[in-house]
Amino acid sequence: MKKEWTLILIAVVFEIIWVSGLKHADSIVLWLLTAGSIIISFSVFIRASAKLPIGTLYAVFTGLGTAGTVVVEMLVFGEPFSWIKIGLIVIMLWGILGLKTVTGHSEDKGAHA
Repeated sequence: MKKEWTLILIAVVFEIIWVSGLKHADSIVLWLLTAGSIIISFSVFIRASAKLPIGTLYAVFTGLGTAGTVVVEMLVFGEPFSWIKIGLIVIMLWGILGLKTVTGHSEDKGAHA
């Protein structure tokens, strides 16, 4: 299962790239990279979804993608820094971690029942 979670992290990286690309692409090369990132992101996501619970998987994928996009926009593209944004990202990531933890425990119980 660790392989699938690693795949999700890869998918998240490509999600951050394509989301930022949708906003900032201004040449054919950047649009092609954006399109390629969309294809890679969702292909890897679909591959990982074969063995992971889809509800938790989607929450992790979108949550980390959102958090990563906000951070990249602030660090790379000059979006104004905000402690409120950082705090909300921390709360969101805490919730995602909790969901992943709880889902892992319920999967273990189901396997032994």
